[in-house]
This record gives sequence, structure tokens and C-alpha cells, in this order.
Amino acid sequence: MAAEALAPEPLLPNPMERCAGADQFIKMLHGTTTLAFKYKGGVVVAVDSRASSGAYIASQTVKKVIEINPFLLGTMAGGAADCSYWERYLGMRCRLFELDHKERISVAGASKILSNITYQYKNYGLSMGTMICGWDKTGPQIFYVDSDGQRCPGKIFSVGSGSTFAYGVLDTGYKYDLTSDQAFDLAEMAIFAATHRDAYSGGTVRIYHITETGWERIRETDSMELYFRFQAEGKYNPK
Repeated sequence: MAAEALAPEPLLPNPMERCAGADQFIKMLHGTTTLAFKYKGGVVVAVDSRASSGAYIASQTVKKVIEINPFLLGTMAGGAADCSYWERYLGMRCRLFELDHKERISVAGASKILSNITYQYKNYGLSMGTMICGWDKTGPQIFYVDSDGQRCPGKIFSVGSGSTFAYGVLDTGYKYDLTSDQAFDLAEMAIFAATHRDAYSGGTVRIYHITETGWERIRETDSMELYFRFQAEGKYNPK
């Protein structure tokens, strides 16, 4: 009798398959805000830390910057598992390249490896929108790569559900000859603006800086702390 009661399904079944009408109530949508831009001092990368599944906040402490090697960073937008797995796999491929060729892989080469991988899995359900950022022989570089295999270089990108809000701040304050402190403040303000207006972005605002000596973590600040600080300084007065 006990054997008959055992079902082959896992203890936590997929509600989309097991619960009638679940597709009308549970929407596993993704949301985030990430950005990166080049300026005279290198590359600034900034991200939020909220993981969401539609209306559900899964975590407020997700690390959305993947440290591929000491000179390469990747950002995470879309499916957290997809981005985390494939960018860590990319780190292994970059290390193998170094061992084979006795030199660091270029940012373009690393991004090409990732885009080739995602193109092979096109239409298999991957969800990725990532930026591969770093410094190589040609200087600072940023490449956007997504789960359709698309790959394009640029000097300023923002990816995620809050990217439109971040672009609004970046388009207003960006210029190439920013000082490092100005660049960090601009990136922080852009991510904060997205966390304030986009329900799927929030948590901690993390800032990274990439120079010819490698990447460095600059600071991590809670978005609510930024809200009260910017209001007190008169930098952010939403209507």
C-alpha cells in the first residue's frame, strides 16, 4: 500500500504542470538593472541586487557581477542560473586560453566565446542579457551578449527591466571626461533611479571599476540609504 502511495513526481512539483490554471496566477518574469560605461579612467560597472519572479521577490542579496578573471567582469540579467553557470564556464574557457597561448584573452575573444555558446542554445529557453567588460591590449572594452547569440561592442549599455530609467540618468550626466568619483556617482544614481521606479529592481547598489591593473570593488550601498541621502542632498526629488 505504501509503495502504491509513492508518486514518481518530486516533492516540489512544477506548478505550471501540476496545478490547473497556475499559468494565470504565477508569472515567473525576470527583472533587474545593470549598466556599464567607458570613460577616460576605464570602465564602471554597476548593478542592483534584487532577484524577482514576477510579483515575488526571491532575494535582495544577489551578486549580479560575475568575476570571470582579474581583468574581466560579466553582469547578470535574465535567468540567474543561466547567467551564473555560463559566465563561470566562460571563466574556465578564458583560463584554458591563457594556458594554451601564454597570454590573457581579449575582451572581444571572451565575449565571442559566450555568444557562440548562447547561439548554439538558441530557442532552448536560455534567458541571458549580459555585458562582458574588461581591459586588454586595446584598452577598456564592453560587449553586450544575449541568449539569442547577439554580440555588439559599445561604450555605454544598460540591461534589464529598469534599464530605461537608468538610461535616462546616464543620457543626462554621461560624458567621456568624467573624473572617477563623478563616474561612480553617476552609475550609483542611475541604478538607484531604476530601483526607485522599477518594482523588479532593488536591494544593494554595487559599483565596480576596471582599469589597466584589473577590476576593483568600489562600494556597496543599500538603495533605501541612497534614497534618504539623495533627498537630504537635494539630488533626487521625485514628483
